[in-house]
Amino acid sequence: MRPDWLSPELYPFESRYLEVNGARLHYVDEGQGPVLLLLHGNPTWSFLYRDIIKGLRDSFRCVSLDYPGFGLSQPGPGYGFTPIEHAQVVEQFTLQLDLNDVTMMVQDWGGPIGFAVAGRNPDRFAAFVIGNTWAWPKSDPGTQFFSRLMGGPVGGYLILRRNVFVEQIIPRNVRRKQLPDAVMAAYRGPFPTPESRHPIHVFPREILASRPFLSDVERGLASLRDRRALLVWPTKDVAFRDGERRKWEATFPDHRTVILDGAGHYIQEDAADEIVDAIRTWKTPAAT
Repeated sequence: MRPDWLSPELYPFESRYLEVNGARLHYVDEGQGPVLLLLHGNPTWSFLYRDIIKGLRDSFRCVSLDYPGFGLSQPGPGYGFTPIEHAQVVEQFTLQLDLNDVTMMVQDWGGPIGFAVAGRNPDRFAAFVIGNTWAWPKSDPGTQFFSRLMGGPVGGYLILRRNVFVEQIIPRNVRRKQLPDAVMAAYRGPFPTPESRHPIHVFPREILASRPFLSDVERGLASLRDRRALLVWPTKDVAFRDGERRKWEATFPDHRTVILDGAGHYIQEDAADEIVDAIRTWKTPAAT
């Protein structure tokens, strides 16, 4: 049953469920055509991609899942909400649905999670749409400060008790507009209690704690270098800047870069129409 905090006008998709690694995984599967797998970050869920799905489902089979503990997905017993566990779930999801010739779009934590899966299953992935994200260990001073602060006791209080990621970080990092109440309700909905916000708190800690996992993800990129890549990169993200963009461009020689001028961290909210247009333009030569 659709929760009352989720507007059917904003999110007019059929909810589907799959049992994966003990989790009840929620996903949407809309449209027909080449598979476009859409992976979210923190503290978002498939709702983040609603306008991109609406814009592309006439030409793509748009598949977007919620990691256990996010959106409408429920974790299994003992699930720790770490990126390596999320990657294992996404991998099994991909195998159970037998997704092939996949174009994968990633942003934020979707990058490490998605590229962990692609690196282990390169034959299933044809191309990538890369938003502001990374897929390697990061340890610059800003990253260390954020991970230790928000992944530690101070962040625990702010995230678990004050819901700061949803109430502050999301709206402040959408730079072009103010999010309507119904949109904010959809981001608040999955996290009504301090206990339900624990998955959000795990992610910042894991920026540093998951360095071995991130090193493995980086090594896996070598098997994907011949794939086509479209970068959709914002200019107003405080987390991922030109250095990460240039590294992605070097990783995928066959790339196109589209700059999303003025967009903040949550590019799917700030620049959905531009992303839809960029994907359509980019994919057209391969389809003709």
